[in-house]
Amino acid sequence: MTESVDVQPDDVRLIRALQVAPRASFASIAAVLGVTEAAVARRYRRLRADGVVRVAGIVDPGALGQSKWMLRLRCRPGAAEAIADGLAKREDVSWVALCAGGSEITCAVRSRSREDRDDLLGRRLPRTAAVLDIHAAAMLRQFVGGRGHYWVALRGTLSEEQEAALGGGAPPFTESPVVAREPVQLTREDEKLLDGLAVDGRAPLVDLAEAANLTPGRVARRLRTLVDRRVVHIDVELAATALGYRAGANLWLRVHPSAVKSVGRALAREPEIAFAAAVSGPHNLHAVAHCRDLDELFEFTSDRIGSLAGVQSLEVSPLLRHVKQAGTRLSGDRLA
Repeated sequence: MTESVDVQPDDVRLIRALQVAPRASFASIAAVLGVTEAAVARRYRRLRADGVVRVAGIVDPGALGQSKWMLRLRCRPGAAEAIADGLAKREDVSWVALCAGGSEITCAVRSRSREDRDDLLGRRLPRTAAVLDIHAAAMLRQFVGGRGHYWVALRGTLSEEQEAALGGGAPPFTESPVVAREPVQLTREDEKLLDGLAVDGRAPLVDLAEAANLTPGRVARRLRTLVDRRVVHIDVELAATALGYRAGANLWLRVHPSAVKSVGRALAREPEIAFAAAVSGPHNLHAVAHCRDLDELFEFTSDRIGSLAGVQSLEVSPLLRHVKQAGTRLSGDRLA
């Protein structure tokens, strides 16, 4: 992994194309961008090797009938980094960040079984002596982030015609309940297919078929079903700092109950917002913002978020170190 990355405009165009169609062939992307297939393949491999982009299949436990939780852990001085690294090693912890000068950890728990969730929330963390306080908030409604969401900060990088040629159009994420009323039951073949996508969301159907012991045709049909039922989405993970967004922050909002939906939907339209959800607890909305610097973060939160009707208070907690996002560890400010 190189120490610095020079992201060019053509790199950003490729990243946007992947957001719109993460499993599109290099030939298809090349035709839309007006370059050669070899140039697209070479550029993608460089961005991936440099830790700027990674395409991976991310399982949504809500489609399997399991709830999702946001945790805030207050830790003893000097202990937070070790705890954050330990949490990041768990497959059911999808997002980990150090905040509040390094004394607070924020993480997202997406356990695929109630037993795993209860083990972490009810036994392991409370018994950790270095954890002084735990606040667990259940995710009630997700407004933006995951499920194939296009990070709108890159909107306009490609023309509408180019996105349409890739199969794009309206953003693929639609607001819906976090936990499915009719959970999907996965087969052994599904699990093997999902394992292959977790390693590489662009893995060829032939490779996925071999891993799942199915034919490529059956894999294609089953993958389409799993995506349509929101069991998995093909996520394009980005190192925000490589694109110039060096000031990330957790936003914890207290919003009047009658305005939670309207404020959540307003947050989803903001280019700086990568994730937003209604949660339980004293702060009923949580969001993650990426800005270019702290001054831009201040202007964004004070002028555009603070002025939304129904917002009663806003806590801004800058990210000191991002440890894990979606399913990928970070090394410094790059995807590891």
